Amino acid sequence: VRCARRNVASLGGHVHQGDLFDALPARLRGRVDVLAANVPYVPSDEIALLPAEARDHEPRVALEGGADGLDILRRVAAEAPAWLAPGGHLLVETSPHQAPDALSAFTGSRLEAHLAVCEERPARVVIGRRP
Repeated sequence: VRCARRNVASLGGHVHQGDLFDALPARLRGRVDVLAANVPYVPSDEIALLPAEARDHEPRVALEGGADGLDILRRVAAEAPAWLAPGGHLLVETSPHQAPDALSAFTGSRLEAHLAVCEERPARVVIGRRP
């Protein structure tokens, strides 16, 4: 959060800290054009398998995504439509094996969803659009 504040200070940007959407001012409801969420997506029982640099130096809350790794993604997908402007987009990175369930979470929240895949890296981004 400190780093984000430093990065946006000279641009007049604002950083809000809290539990997902609870931290945002109500005046932003229905007005967000792009929402990029870096949600934790490591299944709880796989955290011990992570490389030491992640497992030992990142806060657990930044890694742990619940039993299947998608608990926080589902919360974001469920609440995002109320915050997005019509035509606004939600972007969330996920793993290759979680992508189908992540897409389902987006469509279940009435977002038009598709998957963007980087061929050079194992990166997958689920992109949802509020109609």
